[in-house]
Amino acid sequence: MDEFYRALCRAAGEEQIRKQESMAFHTTFRTGGPTAFFAAVRTEEELGKVLRVCREYQIPCYMLGNGSNLLVGSGGFPGVMISLEGEFKEWKILREEENGYVLLKAGAGLLLSKIGRAALEEGLTGFEFASGIPGTLGGAAVMNAGAYGGEMKDILVSVLVMTRDGEVRELPAGDLKLSYRHSCIPEKGYTVLSAVIGLKKGNPDDIREKMEDLAFRRRDKQPLEYPSAGSTFKRPEGFFAGKLIEDAGLKGFSIGGAQVSEKHACFVINRDHASPEEIRDLIEAVRRRVFETSGVWLEPEVKLLGFESSAGGADAFADSKKE
Repeated sequence: MDEFYRALCRAAGEEQIRKQESMAFHTTFRTGGPTAFFAAVRTEEELGKVLRVCREYQIPCYMLGNGSNLLVGSGGFPGVMISLEGEFKEWKILREEENGYVLLKAGAGLLLSKIGRAALEEGLTGFEFASGIPGTLGGAAVMNAGAYGGEMKDILVSVLVMTRDGEVRELPAGDLKLSYRHSCIPEKGYTVLSAVIGLKKGNPDDIREKMEDLAFRRRDKQPLEYPSAGSTFKRPEGFFAGKLIEDAGLKGFSIGGAQVSEKHACFVINRDHASPEEIRDLIEAVRRRVFETSGVWLEPEVKLLGFESSAGGADAFADSKKE
């Protein structure tokens, strides 16, 4: 691994590569084992080089956003966590279209909250729904993130991606097969570099009022005082996950330091120094109990890495779906 480490350092600069970095510092669950290597890349060129090194040495890598839908096992991740820094956290106004939309381009590593503030400063409306989502633009595009009646597909114009072979392509949003919490980006093995979103001119006071209202609703309904990955489960068709969990009598149910929130049952929280395994086991216990009481298998939004059944980022809960 020493040779691989030196190759990573040549690709991104020694100061940008760290060994045995605790993932508790990089996930919103605030728990998790170490990643073998952590690479903070600042440019498209550095990213291409790091991905090429990982391919050459056959070392797994994972694109890290804000860590808001990720849980890493206590044993850690035996590969490279890649964090997008530098130019990937920049934004700019491109132009105003004839249809009244203003095009804003932002890097994949930029937090949605910062884009929300930028849109407010520019008097642009349409991004309010996303301004409180604790993720990055890249992650939001990959999963078609949404909240309070809005989704990324409503405002996404195009994305710039890097293919597995290092080729850079610009893809219109219509080619991404965007649906509920889904895009074709992971299936194609693409890495999002940046995205263009279309927003409209609005009244800054109205925009601010809407953002403040949504922020109040989040604080009022969600357990923001505890580490979590946000909403833990996807909404099953025809149901609400939180209602199914509450009806199963699981509100407040805990395993070790992990707990189903008493405030909102769709949130699994790290209430008291929970281990990754306690959180994983609680998610699985909730899924099984809900299936027993309703016949519905809940699908987690959380991605697992560093667990025996989650090698390569696969669905670690798939084996438990025994109907």
